[in-house]
Amino acid sequence: MGGYLPYVDFTQFALALAVVLSALVSLIGTSARKRTVAMGEAKLSDLAEMTGIFDPKRVMAVFGPPDMSRTWPSVTLLDVRRARGPMGWLMSSDLVDFACIAAAILLLLFPHPLVQLVLFGALGVQMAGWAVSTKVPK
Repeated sequence: MGGYLPYVDFTQFALALAVVLSALVSLIGTSARKRTVAMGEAKLSDLAEMTGIFDPKRVMAVFGPPDMSRTWPSVTLLDVRRARGPMGWLMSSDLVDFACIAAAILLLLFPHPLVQLVLFGALGVQMAGWAVSTKVPK
């Protein structure tokens, strides 16, 4: 059985740790983007990551044209939430990240085969979020 917590083997612990660390990094990045939007300094990359809209023309159609410093000072977090698509949920949703952390903790506390499937689902969601984030315009 030789795991780090009772009845959890090394592979399960490593996957749970990877999911937690990935979700924490995502939460930190999301909070930084929320801060820039709240301060009125949202750039194209911030809006693209938070909404999942990667086409600059579509971002301008949804939020209007930027100002002279290429920021959108009139965009609020509520506007971003309304425009968020499925890819935006994968990249920058606090709920999704907290659910992934909860799945990892659940596996460490209750090692059951069904909980392992939930952990693999959380791992897939985190990997999909990172894969989608490579398409964000710089």
